[in-house]
Amino acid sequence: MVDPATGGGYVYLDAAAGLPPHPVATAAYAAAGADGGYDPGKLYSPARRSARLLDAARESVAASLRVRPDEVGFCAGGGTAAAHAAVRGALAGDPGRAGLVHSAVEHSAVLHAAAAHAAAGGAVRAVPVDRLGRVDPAGYAAAVAVPGTGLAALISASHEVGTTQPVPAVAAACAAAGVPLYLDAAAALGWAPVPPGWSLLSASAHKWGGPPGIGVLVVRKGTRWVPPWPGAPAGTLDSPGRLDVPAVVAAAASLRAVLAEPAAELDRLRALVDLVRAEVPARVPDVELAGDPADRLPHLATFSCLYLDGEALLYALDRAGFAVSSGSSCTSGTLRPSHVLAAMGVLTHGNVRVSLPRGTTAADVHRFLDTLPAVVADLRAQAGVVGL
Repeated sequence: MVDPATGGGYVYLDAAAGLPPHPVATAAYAAAGADGGYDPGKLYSPARRSARLLDAARESVAASLRVRPDEVGFCAGGGTAAAHAAVRGALAGDPGRAGLVHSAVEHSAVLHAAAAHAAAGGAVRAVPVDRLGRVDPAGYAAAVAVPGTGLAALISASHEVGTTQPVPAVAAACAAAGVPLYLDAAAALGWAPVPPGWSLLSASAHKWGGPPGIGVLVVRKGTRWVPPWPGAPAGTLDSPGRLDVPAVVAAAASLRAVLAEPAAELDRLRALVDLVRAEVPARVPDVELAGDPADRLPHLATFSCLYLDGEALLYALDRAGFAVSSGSSCTSGTLRPSHVLAAMGVLTHGNVRVSLPRGTTAADVHRFLDTLPAVVADLRAQAGVVGL
């Protein structure tokens, strides 16, 4: 789109925060609007048509994730609500084992659920990560082997720096300890394969181009889990209240469409991210790259600029025509320092996360790379930082 302040195109480089609706999502929402506007819990014929749409969406998501339809639930409130339900329901499902293990770089939704569990008297252990943001499988195995552990939580790929976690090794350790593994796949679903071995999974539709406010919760059969919502019948995976059926249909259709897209586009984005990772430190002094250079999501790059405030950098880049993230990606409303970067032991200030939507052009990336050095130099000069 044209930015009136710059006269050029405004470039959205914050795909990890969410995507505009995929064309398939828009079409599916419109198609489901007439029949999906009725309460699927009612018995009259229009409501039964709505219920069939919901069932079809559930079957579609199940096929996309290679699970059973009765293992799939939808949560109003998006990925955050689904993450809370996964953690709370699994811990309540095995009250004799109230210990929770999670990595230090989980999304804030999981950390908030962990904090609430600890406040209620539950045991919580955080597994540290290395400077690339990855847990050590041996350390994770030791944590889940502690008696009384009832749930392990691991983000499949970092929402902040893109590093992918060693899910198969962690899953094997959890299986050996008899502990279910909850996988937060919100950042990765649609961008990378979902590794096997998990018992519970959550995701968020707007991360792959579905409508906002639709979370996906998957609980595999045989997993001890009870609905964490007061009064919900046993086995209920959908959050209480009336679901937006057309939005659920759009989420399911867009997920299938994204997963069917050629891998060449992700390869192209990875090459552009490689360019960002190579060129930013070459063009801008005192920059620290974050995350694994190879084992990462294909569309995401994070770096920190010494001597700068992340908020000031975000606004300056916005004025230059670029939408990026700064601060912690899951608490960016407050622009607090990133707990993910802090856990990694890397710079937490002057942080920029660039995440490329599908269709981002090489020209967009080159324009960003051409613009960034002057923006950083100007902010440093305003802050009185000279001689770099």
